[in-house]
Formats: sequence, C-alpha cells, structure tokens
Amino acid sequence: MNEVTIRVPATTANLGPGYDCLGVALQIYNLVTVRRSGASPAHPMATAVAENYFHCAGIEPFPFSWSISGDVPSSRGLGSSVTVRLGLLHGLNALAGDRCDKDSIFRLCAELEGHPDNAAPAAYGGFTVAGGTEIARFEVGPQLRFILLIPDFEISTSAARKVLPTKLDHLDAAQSCANACRITAAFATQQYGRLRGAFDDHLHQPFRERELIPFLSNVIAAAESAGALGGFLSGSGSTICCVVEASERDASALTEKIGSAMLASTGQTGGRVVVTQADNEGALTDHG
Repeated sequence: MNEVTIRVPATTANLGPGYDCLGVALQIYNLVTVRRSGASPAHPMATAVAENYFHCAGIEPFPFSWSISGDVPSSRGLGSSVTVRLGLLHGLNALAGDRCDKDSIFRLCAELEGHPDNAAPAAYGGFTVAGGTEIARFEVGPQLRFILLIPDFEISTSAARKVLPTKLDHLDAAQSCANACRITAAFATQQYGRLRGAFDDHLHQPFRERELIPFLSNVIAAAESAGALGGFLSGSGSTICCVVEASERDASALTEKIGSAMLASTGQTGGRVVVTQADNEGALTDHG
C-alpha cells in the first residue's frame, strides 16, 4: 500500500460543563490522504505527528506526503486539528502495516492535542467521556440533531484558554460537575429529554462569552424558545451548538426554525447554520 485516505469526523466538545472531557462526533468530515513518497512535510503539526508515530511503532521513519480536504472549518471549535492529527496517525499506521492498535493511535492523538475531549469522539465515534486516556463511549440515537451556528470569525484554542480564570467559586464548580453528570446519564440511557437545562456551565463559557462571543447567551436562549433542548459553545468556539430531539417527520421544519432563530439572535450579518447528526463510527479508512 502506497496511499491511503482516512475519513475523520468533526467533533463538538465540552457540551457546556463537561470541560475537557465530554464530546460527540458529528457527520461532518475531513479526508486526510497520506502517500508513501516525496519529502516529509515541514508543517510543524505533521512533523510532530510523524515523530511520535514512528517512535510508538518502533520503526525507521519513511518519507511521506499528505493532503487534506473536507467540510470541517478551521478554528471554529469543531476539532479541525484533530482531523489532521488523527488522519495522519491512522494514515501512517496503515502505510506501516498497522503497527499500532486503535487505542494507541488515540492516546498519541490526545497527547499531541493536549486534551482528549475531541480526540476521543473522533477516534471512536458517538458520545464519549474522556478521563485522561480512559474512555467511556455510547452510541447516539438518530433522533438527536445538532444545529451549528458557525460564525465567520475564528477563535484559537490558545486564545480561548487565556481568558479563563485561575480560580473558580466552589458552588459554581459543583453545579457544573452535577450538570456534566446529568449530560452523561442522558446520553448513556438515550433519554435525551433529560438534557434540558443540563448544559448550564460556570467553568468556561461565561468568561469566553464576555471576552470573545458576546452573543452566546442570546443564541442559546433563542434556540430554546424555538424548541431546542439547550445549547453550548462548541469546544472553544466560535461555533455554537444547539441540540434538539425530533422525529424524522418533524426534524426538517424544527431544525430550520431553530437555526433561523439562532442566526437572527447574533445581531451579526455573517455566519451560517449547519444541521447534522452524530457519527457513531469515528475515524475510518475511506474506500471511496
């Protein structure tokens, strides 16, 4: 094998109070193609991936080239960096004869990312709870829709982390922990109605809203008034994700209503709405 293409899903992480631990894979994808030829790339992300992979696999590095295409926007809180890192890791592994197992590839990706909340759902699909490298995973039902408001501006993860305080109120932290547990229970049992009111967060969203995304609360409130179960900042932003449970018959009209309300509530002229569902497969070799 001299060439392989890996399909990697976008991810929405944190889900409000599940900071750095909760995530869902989405049916939006990037395709990463890796070829065993040419010169190894100078791109710093690819260089770091290659160094870590070859060390893990215990083999001599070989030259490769790579390219990426797809629909996952950069720096919008949808795991675009994970699509690169995980796609390259799986691609190199396939070209090397699958020297590392899927769990090892995930651990490498999480280490390179610095946190596992996007890496876990991208690797395994579904809804994941990541505690370090220990993962709990649950299938997500087709009745759950994710309505994404994607603004026309980027927010880097590093910039979003800089606005966070060094200390938190104890009661606020306890409430956020309780809500993260409620979210996990709702996904584990597929009782999605229990998500209503559970996305409230005091760990990161209030600070990011004040400094970076002033319309966050307005968008979520508009979505809830239109029928959404709730909403949250996707990862570190700028995307805002709202969630609705709907039958196949009602989904189109309901998601359109919610998406329109979200877009109108920003007070901005830019941005777009994307409606999707969960991906339950995770990263896969694409066979066309």
